[in-house]
Amino acid sequence: MKKIEVVTRPEKLIGLKEVLASHNCQGMTVYSVMGCGRQKGYLPEMNFTGDDINLLPKIMAFVVVEDEAVEDILADLAASIGTGKNGDGKIFVTDVLEAVRIRTNERNSDAIG
Repeated sequence: MKKIEVVTRPEKLIGLKEVLASHNCQGMTVYSVMGCGRQKGYLPEMNFTGDDINLLPKIMAFVVVEDEAVEDILADLAASIGTGKNGDGKIFVTDVLEAVRIRTNERNSDAIG
């Protein structure tokens, strides 16, 4: 199993949800976060030259999926929510060693399906 974490612009949430739904992701968690990347939160049109960091509103969503679904999901996410501009965000993929559905005590694939 893999955990896919997506950090992106808040207005990309609908596209993100559509992609995950198209891959039958059974659940997701979404956080409202603040962050910045290489440009320290400033866009080129802002003509910023200082060293301050400007935190911009972002969302962070995560899902846990089967290993074989990851590549297709990543490709669809990049196509759907990517604009080719600074601030599109990042996607992180990590291993999940175990998952447990608390209500039923189901484990691993049964817990996420």
